[in-house]
Amino acid sequence: MAYTTGILLGSITKVSGFGGTVSVRLERSLNENTHLTESVFLEIEGRPVPFFISSSEYSGAGTLKLKFDRCDSDEQAGEFIGAKVWLTSAPASGKNSREVKSFEGFNVYDQNDQLIGCITEVIPNPAQLLLRINSPGNREILVPLHENLIIGIDKRKKEITMDIPEGLAEIN
Repeated sequence: MAYTTGILLGSITKVSGFGGTVSVRLERSLNENTHLTESVFLEIEGRPVPFFISSSEYSGAGTLKLKFDRCDSDEQAGEFIGAKVWLTSAPASGKNSREVKSFEGFNVYDQNDQLIGCITEVIPNPAQLLLRINSPGNREILVPLHENLIIGIDKRKKEITMDIPEGLAEIN
């Protein structure tokens, strides 16, 4: 994991909710790699400090909610208010493809918290990656893995929440 000073994600503006979640005001548009990142650097007292992300959720209006590993209280999270959040860069050795492959076995929920199914495979496609999802009714559903469809990822619970357009699941 390398610190890249050229990729400022944003700044922590406040504690959000309970349990140590923070809100990050984004400096740049949210992209596919942001959802897949496992860690970030917080600039604390002018120095980069690595933090692993246990869950992230794009809440719209240029705000990303982050929950860091081992940060379980609002008091701990409050110490980070004002800190700049920098993205990490990884060696170009296919790490992103391994990270995406790690989504196999995750449960996928829709925007209404209804279970869509379990990801059985991430399919590389020339246009974009596809998720092969096995529904509770044992039906196979293909859903594009696209940044605009992802609402949140909780790696600890192995869950992805997606805003799946109406009718998409029925096409397959």
